[in-house]
Amino acid sequence: MKKPSVNIETSIIHKGYDSSNHHDSLSTPLYQTSTFSFVDAEQGENRFAGHAEGNIYSRLGNPTVRVLEERMTEIEQGAGALAFGSGMAAVSAILIYLTRAGDHVLCSRGIYGCTFGLLEMMEEKYGITHQLVSMTTEKEIERAIRPETVCIYVETPINPTMEIVNLEAVNAVAEKYGLKVVVDNTFCSPYLQNPLSSGADFVVHSATKYLNGHGDVVGGVLVGRDGEEVKKIRKTVQKDVGGIMSPFDAWLLLRGMKTLPVRMDRHVSNAKKVLTFLKQQPAVTKVFYPLDEGHPQYEIAQRQMREGGGLISFEIEGGKKEAQAFMNSLSLIKIAVSLGDAETLIQHPASMTHAVVPSEDREAMGISESLLRLSVGLEHPDDLLADLSQAFEKVKPKIQQL
Repeated sequence: MKKPSVNIETSIIHKGYDSSNHHDSLSTPLYQTSTFSFVDAEQGENRFAGHAEGNIYSRLGNPTVRVLEERMTEIEQGAGALAFGSGMAAVSAILIYLTRAGDHVLCSRGIYGCTFGLLEMMEEKYGITHQLVSMTTEKEIERAIRPETVCIYVETPINPTMEIVNLEAVNAVAEKYGLKVVVDNTFCSPYLQNPLSSGADFVVHSATKYLNGHGDVVGGVLVGRDGEEVKKIRKTVQKDVGGIMSPFDAWLLLRGMKTLPVRMDRHVSNAKKVLTFLKQQPAVTKVFYPLDEGHPQYEIAQRQMREGGGLISFEIEGGKKEAQAFMNSLSLIKIAVSLGDAETLIQHPASMTHAVVPSEDREAMGISESLLRLSVGLEHPDDLLADLSQAFEKVKPKIQQL
């Protein structure tokens, strides 16, 4: 694993692209092609055999997608990356690669609803079991390890409770028992957190979110600490399952990623102002933000993250009815799943992103019926606070009747 030679703000604009190889085009060209021709039959044979470098077929590699993969490798401080058609395609690929029938996956106490659904399906169909555990100490992690455990899969911050997993503790236990560590880094983006640099083996992203930042791409990325392992995944799971990213989506992602640092700075700045506002509202009973001094894992977040990110979760008095009434009272802020867009988005995890998770498991994860997740966007903060304020005023009579 190689440290970046320049700062992330520079590498995210330049890494992986040499204009002299593309007719001196300043912008990365879009290679919208499904296949590539060979100068002769022998060249085609050599490329298929792996004896010669070069393009073959876009499911196996594409020049536009390759620039994205090289750029992600650099900014995540990894040794190789793969681009996929969605975040869940990336999650599926790494879990398929790491597991066999009868294996066990140890997971952080909270995970994305579709990741939970995938693990449930893998257990039902292939006997690959999983367990959600709190990972506050090394001993707690060790107690959950079984002889058949092959990897530890974590989100940090956890979606949507903002719980922080101590990566130092996870990596220490994984090394002791010879386990692979996979970290979903979607909530932070590479700008705020780099799990590979602390010892994790793989990082996954829903590139749909902060990496793209404009709400017009669905994509995923897997970055690995070992370049040879990434090559194996490319030649097996990615090639044969086929959940690849299209060249056009890679082109849009490359364009969107150039502004990731400046966007993240604004997301964080706005989130801090919204956090202060929410903590002053009588109707808000709990607020969850990684770098809030009241967060139970505040010190861990300080060590692992450069900033707290743009996501805030909070509970309001009442339950599902009151939470939905509040959402329906908003005007500027949009009701939508996803996150990391320029627009501020709000959603109700219990009935939306985590609806697939059984209620008893949701409760164990800390997802209550009154929990709302707010993805703070790039609007002027005064306008966001004004919209939140008027929504609280509208629902105040209903909450006061409780």
